[in-house]
Amino acid sequence: MSVSQSYGQFALVYDQLMEDMPYADWLGFARESWSRYGMPSTVVDLGCGTGSLSIPLAKSGFHVYGIDLSSDMLSVARSKWDETPQQAIRPRSGTIRWLQQDMRDWELAEPVDTVLSFCDCLNYLTEEADIEAAFRATHRALKEGGSFLFDMHPPSQLIRYAAEQPFVLDERDIAYIWTCDFEEARCQIEHNLTIFAKERDSRFYRFEETHRQRAYDPDWIVSALRRAGFRTVDRYADFELKPAREDSERLFFAAIK
Repeated sequence: MSVSQSYGQFALVYDQLMEDMPYADWLGFARESWSRYGMPSTVVDLGCGTGSLSIPLAKSGFHVYGIDLSSDMLSVARSKWDETPQQAIRPRSGTIRWLQQDMRDWELAEPVDTVLSFCDCLNYLTEEADIEAAFRATHRALKEGGSFLFDMHPPSQLIRYAAEQPFVLDERDIAYIWTCDFEEARCQIEHNLTIFAKERDSRFYRFEETHRQRAYDPDWIVSALRRAGFRTVDRYADFELKPAREDSERLFFAAIK
């Protein structure tokens, strides 16, 4: 996904392609982090996509803002939330407000307790200035003592993608061919997907997607968070409150205002 990615056709098949993603592990990491840094009431899901984290959080009683740049992704998220049976929501139900905003300059009328940005959303910001802008916007939106929890792929993971590609998925209703082009100097990767999705009349339609991600030196990320005003920054990896290893696929950051 580039910053300007529209996600039109992709939004319609996104959940199908992402059904094996570890959403429960992201939620588990958030809850374990909150036990350490403070349990929130208000939560921003920054880069919420189709709401696969926002909706479970609201079902658990949190007041959630689901923020995404893509109107198509938000449309799918709204439909999923509207179709949620009321009996599936706790008596003290949470809420969701869906907002179309850019993570580089997002804002709310009132500060919130915590901001989440999982599923390597921040890797889609491919300029250092954009990362720093997103960190400043998030710092402004948090209450004093609030937490910013996010994950990013380290450089080693993008190198692995480039070395292991191409990737192929072939299922009954959907298939793809996924290739990668890696730019070593910037540690930036371009994911090129050709997707075949089954229509109701059993015919398959084909469309193309190009997504770009960049990995950053973790020490630079910590410095950028401190420049944005965060007083405490902790680093973890792979869904656990434990230090990263050389083979870690995901780095997790907890930044406290």
